[in-house]
Amino acid sequence: MTPDLAPDSGAADVVAALEALEDPKARAVNERHGDDHGVNLTGLRAIARALKPNQDLALELWATGYTPARLVALLICRPRAFGEAQLDSMLRDARVPKVHDWLVNYAAKKSPHAERLRLTWLADPDPVIASAGWALTTERVVKRPEGVNLTGLLDVIEVGMRDAPDRLQWAMNWCLTQIGVCHEEHRARALEIGERLEVLKDYPTSPGCTSPYAPIAIAELVSRRG
Repeated sequence: MTPDLAPDSGAADVVAALEALEDPKARAVNERHGDDHGVNLTGLRAIARALKPNQDLALELWATGYTPARLVALLICRPRAFGEAQLDSMLRDARVPKVHDWLVNYAAKKSPHAERLRLTWLADPDPVIASAGWALTTERVVKRPEGVNLTGLLDVIEVGMRDAPDRLQWAMNWCLTQIGVCHEEHRARALEIGERLEVLKDYPTSPGCTSPYAPIAIAELVSRRG
């Protein structure tokens, strides 16, 4: 049961409501994915819906360092209100995978600073930070490919993806997949790179889900486009 919260609730109230949702079974599942909490995301999202967008509260929740509070912060924040340096600092502090992913998807991608952050993060020597740059690059590949050197991206993926650390490898692989899906002129090369590198080829995939292995994912996603 989700605790009742008023839209004007303070950070302490939100943290208390989240702590009340802690569940050992949820924690066990989350910890297998590198996350450090036991709050079911359905309940967490319900709390965020009760609060409505609130940038000041989002900043207070982020400052707690408590992972569920940070996730709520990213659901109620106003992405365009963050400064470039602020988002960069938040990403470098977001070492929990779910917080990292939501920060990129719910804040950075919607920020007017997204392109500068993309280039900064893409060149960062920290593979976790670089993975965020690849995520923003994939957004460009799919939605605004003009000015993006797709051939150059494939060159980098071809050389570096197989030996990249897990999170960076995953981000590069998804970029490879989307280049193959969205850009027919590069599809044959994307498929060839995926087949040769065999990254995530043996990744366990649940029934009904798409394999992350690029050749399979490209074929399936292209077929859905009709």
